[in-house]
Amino acid sequence: MPATAVVVTALVLAPLAAPGYLLAYDMVFVPRQPLRWDLVAPSATLPRAVPLDALVSLATQVVPGWLLQRVVLAAVLLLAAIGAGRLVPAERTGTRLVAAVAYAWTPYLAERLLLGQWGLLLAYASLPWIAGSATRVREGDRRALIALLGFGALASVTPTGGVLALVTTAVMAARRSVLSAVAIAGVALLNTPWLLAAALTDAEARSDPDGVAAFAARAENWSGTLGSLLGTGGIWNAQTTLPSRESVLAPAGTLALLLLALGGAKALRDRWPAGAAIRLLVLAAGGFLVAAFVLLPGGRTVLEWLVATVPGAGLLRDGQKFVLPYALLLCLAMALGAERAAIRVGDRLAGRVVLAGALLLPVAIQPDLAFGAVNRLRPVPYPADFAVVARLVGDAPGPVLSLPLSAYHTYSWNLGRTVLDPLPRYLDADVVTDDRLVVGNIVVTGEDHRAAAARQALRTGTPLASLGLRWVVVQRVAGKAEVPAAALTGLRLVYDGPYLDLYENTLRTEVTTW
Repeated sequence: MPATAVVVTALVLAPLAAPGYLLAYDMVFVPRQPLRWDLVAPSATLPRAVPLDALVSLATQVVPGWLLQRVVLAAVLLLAAIGAGRLVPAERTGTRLVAAVAYAWTPYLAERLLLGQWGLLLAYASLPWIAGSATRVREGDRRALIALLGFGALASVTPTGGVLALVTTAVMAARRSVLSAVAIAGVALLNTPWLLAAALTDAEARSDPDGVAAFAARAENWSGTLGSLLGTGGIWNAQTTLPSRESVLAPAGTLALLLLALGGAKALRDRWPAGAAIRLLVLAAGGFLVAAFVLLPGGRTVLEWLVATVPGAGLLRDGQKFVLPYALLLCLAMALGAERAAIRVGDRLAGRVVLAGALLLPVAIQPDLAFGAVNRLRPVPYPADFAVVARLVGDAPGPVLSLPLSAYHTYSWNLGRTVLDPLPRYLDADVVTDDRLVVGNIVVTGEDHRAAAARQALRTGTPLASLGLRWVVVQRVAGKAEVPAAALTGLRLVYDGPYLDLYENTLRTEVTTW
């Protein structure tokens, strides 16, 4: 099974054998991410990357960012495959391999990988280990507590992962025993970093209700949104959906997986400790309900009210990410269903053919995940401009404004891919970017008042120097209008590069606030 996991990992991440950094949407790695307080506990925005950013900053003090990126991405695929293979209750190696490949080759993993949400994928990879350890804890196995807390910590590098780890532990380990109580309390404590950061931030904890429509699950093919979710897909961003998900045959592949899973459901229930399969079913059904909630009559209205009224309810906007437990249940039951089908054919050789077909089924449904999603996951080097600007800003630290004002940029040097602005992680300074998110015609409001002030200044023609910032970096990106010359009044050009221009605020001594 480890050998199969290595093959799957190599097949998906093959382009990362080349040097450079894979920069795609939310995935931003830099040579050495500075360890700053605003990355540990952001004061102007909600702690969506707590404690993830702090951990990356610590790690890149020891290893370069390009190496860390490859280690964590390989860990996602290896842990997902091996974890599912170990968790499925089967003696046959073939059955375990089916579960391993199925869980490491889901549309969920592919779409979140293309969206760059590697922190969430660490939770995805940890879930089989958490579910298995929590089940053993419930049965009184003290040794499983260490594994549970270890993988719970790995999942808790993001708030969503921490919540999923806690809910999974609470459901799978639930029992009136001291060991179960300790396990649940321990995983709850792992959520402390982002909870404390949320309590300390100046940002509004309530979210823009427009984000519900922007982040709602979407239909990827003729089976509709529900059919996409049943296949573990349906992510809100159409740009991170593989072409195979739009195929007219994709729903047929989903149907085949579901039929196999139905055939293996009884075996899962019978082979696991009493009630364990039902608890996983409850967990999967709950996550699926969150993902599909906007499809229910009045569901969108209720969710909009929740995110606008209840602090922290913004976690529910992107409901499709909670399909994760369902993906695990589907893959485990599907592998057992394939085993049952192999047994029923009677002939040993024919049974092996059936298992081999089931093993290749997820790959056949989604062949374009191979070779880095057909070379979409290719690394690139940062232009030399970034290192030069980082050195100049580091010599005279102060607040930095990144222009054009946008959360995401499309760079020619990044093969035309869209990525989160790298400057806040590349520069050892407090970098202000636009924290709004534009999805189609929907603009989801941000929380940073400094970004709002910069937008107002650009809109009214007020010189940016009046805001009290120390530096302004103007990036050359595709599809963005030039920064108005009037906005740069009072700023001195310090560096003029092919991709970045750096301006210093010569009026800063006259300004007291930013």
